[in-house]
Amino acid sequence: MTASLAVVIGAGGMGAAVARRLSADHSILIADIDEDRARAAAKEIGAADAIRCDVTSPASVRALAQRVGEAGGLRVLAHVAGLSPSMADFDAILRVNLVGSALVSGALLPHARPGAAAILIASLGAHICAFPHEVLDVLRNHAAAADLPERLRQVISAGQENPDVAYQLSKFGLVMLARRSARDWGARGARIVSLSPGLIATPMGAKEFKTNPAKRRLFEMSPQKREGTMDEIADVVAFLASDQASFISGTDILVDGGLAAALSDIPFGGTTASPH
Repeated sequence: MTASLAVVIGAGGMGAAVARRLSADHSILIADIDEDRARAAAKEIGAADAIRCDVTSPASVRALAQRVGEAGGLRVLAHVAGLSPSMADFDAILRVNLVGSALVSGALLPHARPGAAAILIASLGAHICAFPHEVLDVLRNHAAAADLPERLRQVISAGQENPDVAYQLSKFGLVMLARRSARDWGARGARIVSLSPGLIATPMGAKEFKTNPAKRRLFEMSPQKREGTMDEIADVVAFLASDQASFISGTDILVDGGLAAALSDIPFGGTTASPH
């Protein structure tokens, strides 16, 4: 691999689209808990490698970091892997979406080369929720903790231990993670941002349309009257990874076709649909 390495976490629909787009300027390493899926995505791209990685396992994440170190470090980290509310329970969603992202970004930070960028895929869901300060403190201070779900159970309201709330908590936590990590990445001459897609046409999103009526209501409120495409998100990832975005760090980029603006008059918590 060349020094200009892009590590893409997640070989599903959006992860594969991001990897394809980044392959125009970087060599690619795709990591996924399903090694066969990662290898299939790498084969489709051509100039790409694959590795199995369970983002919730510190040992597996350390193995990924070792691989990246042996390759000479990274220029891009695109953390795309995640679970939607229809895919898992409260605990699993938090561990994959937030704990996994915190473990991976922390482990790969020492291998970030000057000019590197980490892009964490969050969600519009992070922008249409509100939580009390004690919940935010847990998300801010314990994002990488294996017992994060248990810590959150102690501070959330009764009845909130469900996949929809876990999804919002995890994505809100990702936005906070990018913000609080900006100083550490900056110390290496690197950047970190979160990217919040809105309604995006992905296999995961299609499943949510079938199982979550709230997502259909979101679609009806969308100013663009359409879903975004995976390629549109991949283009934004590529921009954020490029030198053109060299002064963007520690913030969230909302790519939702104006849906958050359209929802501005709806009280927080009015919908819990997973956008993508």
